[in-house]
Amino acid sequence: MRIIDNELLDKLSEQAKSNERLRKNYNLHRSLNDNVQRLLNALEPGTELPIHRHLHTDETYMLFRGSLNVLLYNDKKVLIQKTLLDPKLGKHGMSIPAGQWHTVEVLESGTVIFEIKQGPYAPLEAKDIMHIEKEKLK
Repeated sequence: MRIIDNELLDKLSEQAKSNERLRKNYNLHRSLNDNVQRLLNALEPGTELPIHRHLHTDETYMLFRGSLNVLLYNDKKVLIQKTLLDPKLGKHGMSIPAGQWHTVEVLESGTVIFEIKQGPYAPLEAKDIMHIEKEKLK
């Protein structure tokens, strides 16, 4: 059993700040083979998460603290939706359907999300990562 408290969130955020990728996850599932993948993800501004999709599972983000934009793209590499998640504004999370291209833009230091998706864990394949020139991202 693990209590999700400010001590854990603070620790993860500190680890994310010192990580070159500017993020740190904490798995709540026991194994990468579990049928449900549940994890905390501490994210810092500047972290780069590729635009990607999960063909066989929805993905849900719930925001514990901080703020971020969730960016959705269509197959033509066009930004179709930008949603601000910020608990202070009453926007706590988002469910992204299977197959939807998406990424996040972290706006605030100390941002921590809870992610959940169907398992087992499957690393992203090249066909599930979208490449866009930086100036076209937003």
